[in-house]
Amino acid sequence: MTAPAWEVHPGTGPYLLLVHGFLSSRAQWAPNLALLGEVCRPVTLELLGHGRSPAPDQDVPYKPEGYMAAMEAIRAELGAESWFVCGYSLGGALTIRYALTYPQRVLGQVFTNSMSAFADAVQMKQWSESGPQSGDAIERGGMPAIERIPVHPKHARRLPADVRDALLRDTKLLDPRGVANTIRHTTPEASVRADIGTNRVPALLACGRFEKRFVPHRRFAEAHMPRLRVVEMDAGHGVNMQDAARFNSAVAEFITTHANGADPTPV
Repeated sequence: MTAPAWEVHPGTGPYLLLVHGFLSSRAQWAPNLALLGEVCRPVTLELLGHGRSPAPDQDVPYKPEGYMAAMEAIRAELGAESWFVCGYSLGGALTIRYALTYPQRVLGQVFTNSMSAFADAVQMKQWSESGPQSGDAIERGGMPAIERIPVHPKHARRLPADVRDALLRDTKLLDPRGVANTIRHTTPEASVRADIGTNRVPALLACGRFEKRFVPHRRFAEAHMPRLRVVEMDAGHGVNMQDAARFNSAVAEFITTHANGADPTPV
């Protein structure tokens, strides 16, 4: 089995695909599902090697193209002509790419602060060169090595306690091989920086304003991504969890506004 695990949650209206970030899981969307369910039907996808997803040996499923195929297969299985997509951090890099690849299938896209989505050529080269060695170190070191990664939920200090506890429980499901393959094959190819000028669908950046290192990327997106709206949140990187009320309100408004499915703007 190589396809990511996914689950449909209660709701009404168009489907909304939710893709979490590195070392996270579907648990990160707990503060959002009920309220978003009033305007859409949330669908959570878990990255390979994370949560309830498998950790295949092959490299292809981890590559962005592999995730594009998996997302399209989910949409087709749901019987949805089109849907909304929302990605967090690394998940945002993947959902932006999906919207660029299949604009006719996307009613609108939401994403949060994503360093991987807007990485420049220098950063991508660094990740590509360090990926094999870093991946090998994770496989050798197992869970203790994963826990030393700075973005592991055990190091989070600003998340609501219930969300952090749920994320920590799900870290027990992390597969070292899957995490290693994400480092080797997903992150180095995740950037969409060179392509965002071709965006054709409505886009919302739910931006955590306290994450200073993301500011240059936000400015780049504002300058180069057509049809983008930015809404600031009182949060750092953990946007949908740290400022759930604002996130839920902004995303619900975005979905309601664009749910009629007008054709994408021609390039």
